[in-house]
Amino acid sequence: MAELHVSKKSISKLFSEMQNRKFIIPDFQRPYKWNVEKCETLWNDIENFTVTDAKIGADYFLGTIVSYINEDKNQEIIDGQQRITSFFLLLRAFFRKLEDMPQDDQVIGLKTKVAPCIWDTDRFSGKVVDASSIHIMSLVATEEDNDTFHKILETGEASELATDNYSVNYRFFKKQCDEYATMNPMQWKELCVTILTQCIILPIECDTPETALTIFSTLNDRGLPLADSDIFKAQIYRNLETEARRKEFTTTWKELTQICKQAHTSIDDVFRYYTHVLRARNNDKSKEVGLRKFYHGTDQKYTRLKDANLITEIMDLANFWRYINISVEPEEEVNYTISDEARKHLHCLSCYPNEFWKYATSVFFLKNKDSATFDQDFCKMLQKLVAFLFAKFIDAPSVNAIKDDIYSACITLQNQNELQFRITLNEDLLKQQIDGHSSSRISRGLLLLDAYLNTNQTQLIPETFDIEHIFPKKWQDTNYNGWNIDDAVKYLDRFGNKIIFEKKLNIQAGNGYFGVKKQKYSLSKIACVFDLSTYHKNDWIKEDIEERETNFKTSILSFFTEQLTAN
Repeated sequence: MAELHVSKKSISKLFSEMQNRKFIIPDFQRPYKWNVEKCETLWNDIENFTVTDAKIGADYFLGTIVSYINEDKNQEIIDGQQRITSFFLLLRAFFRKLEDMPQDDQVIGLKTKVAPCIWDTDRFSGKVVDASSIHIMSLVATEEDNDTFHKILETGEASELATDNYSVNYRFFKKQCDEYATMNPMQWKELCVTILTQCIILPIECDTPETALTIFSTLNDRGLPLADSDIFKAQIYRNLETEARRKEFTTTWKELTQICKQAHTSIDDVFRYYTHVLRARNNDKSKEVGLRKFYHGTDQKYTRLKDANLITEIMDLANFWRYINISVEPEEEVNYTISDEARKHLHCLSCYPNEFWKYATSVFFLKNKDSATFDQDFCKMLQKLVAFLFAKFIDAPSVNAIKDDIYSACITLQNQNELQFRITLNEDLLKQQIDGHSSSRISRGLLLLDAYLNTNQTQLIPETFDIEHIFPKKWQDTNYNGWNIDDAVKYLDRFGNKIIFEKKLNIQAGNGYFGVKKQKYSLSKIACVFDLSTYHKNDWIKEDIEERETNFKTSILSFFTEQLTAN
């Protein structure tokens, strides 16, 4: 039967008990993430507590620390490493200030209280013999960051140029100590004692890492802020049987973290995409559940995280989205390419109002990543996906309208390697409905799609672009070529008066009239914009907007019909 010990300890007691031992931050944990804002909140709370409730003997509760004693008798922190690390920096800032003060009895007494919290001390003199014998070691951070943390605790110094969280937060605590000691010399000593004796932590000490991880998961299921992927990481780590496999996993997870950072996405996102791959493989089109609940499973044993292929496929999926999100070519060792033609449709989908398109795309990728015809098939799938999602949104602009369709489409992709949708196109109705979306969440996507449907658009359009009003939104004349305020309200925001335009050129074009802006249009790499530079007229009036809008609708609806009538 698993054993655990729960007690109430002051900072002084918890930290000073670590003589000849260390707090270990295991390698599977998150790096130190506290910023100055969190440190400032901690400082302000404790400062306020010191002058109020602390005076009547109250305690300031800092939360729980979940740990287990490893084979070296060191205490591995499973939950609470951010607070532990921050308090080491805070205590070192206090000790640094004490070192700089006149060494009277009170200062010497405070030093003998703080020192054993940070270092091993001589059992008789109470003095620090070796400044490198600190009571904490992080195995998470890079070697450089780890060394930075240790050096701060050893020397009490942090480079003014360093931008890592250890250095930034230590400098903040040091500054607060200096200022508070100057303004409130007696109260500062009281603050120091309050932190040591009345700031309370509830340590939960377990006999095995498995028990600690179970407690960790249970606590976080009750609402402490933690990413789902942190729970998954701990569970996967827990299931690995050898130290070698755990080290390999830790290295892989760090690589995954870096890939997701480069991709401007999160590990949680990648696991979410992967849930739809697993659902498709199981022909599951039921209502989607929360990410943690899905991987926790009905048996509540995280069985899905034990699959031998999971990490490999998660890594493949993360890399795939990195190639997409930052528009880089896949490495030579992979068997697929992503052509500009595919990226055109991905660009359109990036303007779609939700991420459900990524679920079907992820299923297709893991199904076809080793196919010799990957890019050709990918383009076909993306065209149909764009057509369905855009047409469906025009008819029913709600995420609920496409959920079941996407769940079913993921299954047909997995089983038949074909994207299938049930949809009946009513072109006359869609023509009317499009009018209501000229300023809706899908308008950017529709304008981008129309630009890419131009046969002369061979290049990719910049990821960020502006919406240009051909007849400007800001115009001065009360009556310009038959225009008046009522006409402006009616025509300015119609699709026929809008194009996508490079941001820099759009700024340069400003709110000039059509004949003036044509010169800037001629510099555009966007075909539909360049075409306007050769337009046979120098005025852009209501009839031109109506004609262009008719062409816009014809282009969009022809694309929908071509892609979806085969179903």
